[in-house]
Amino acid sequence: MEHGIVIVKYWLHVSPREQLRRFHDRQRVGFKRHKITDEDWRNRKQRAAYDAAVSDMIARTDTPAARWTLVAGDDKKVARLTVIQTFADALAKRL
Repeated sequence: MEHGIVIVKYWLHVSPREQLRRFHDRQRVGFKRHKITDEDWRNRKQRAAYDAAVSDMIARTDTPAARWTLVAGDDKKVARLTVIQTFADALAKRL
């Protein structure tokens, strides 16, 4: 902040239910198939460990100079608008 730098960090959270819906959609829709791999399914089984790691990361790296913005990501349009709005707000505040 001392040099006019604005840092905006986001974590977009997708619920397990929505993630599963998106995975199935990617398998079903031809032009989306490249977006899903066996590794995605294996990693999904580790969801609890990922969630714990995310909580730890946010707790350890959220600072006054670089706050995390946690965004509900189940609704893509709302998530994108939230990201854009918080980014614009951060810039406006700094300027």
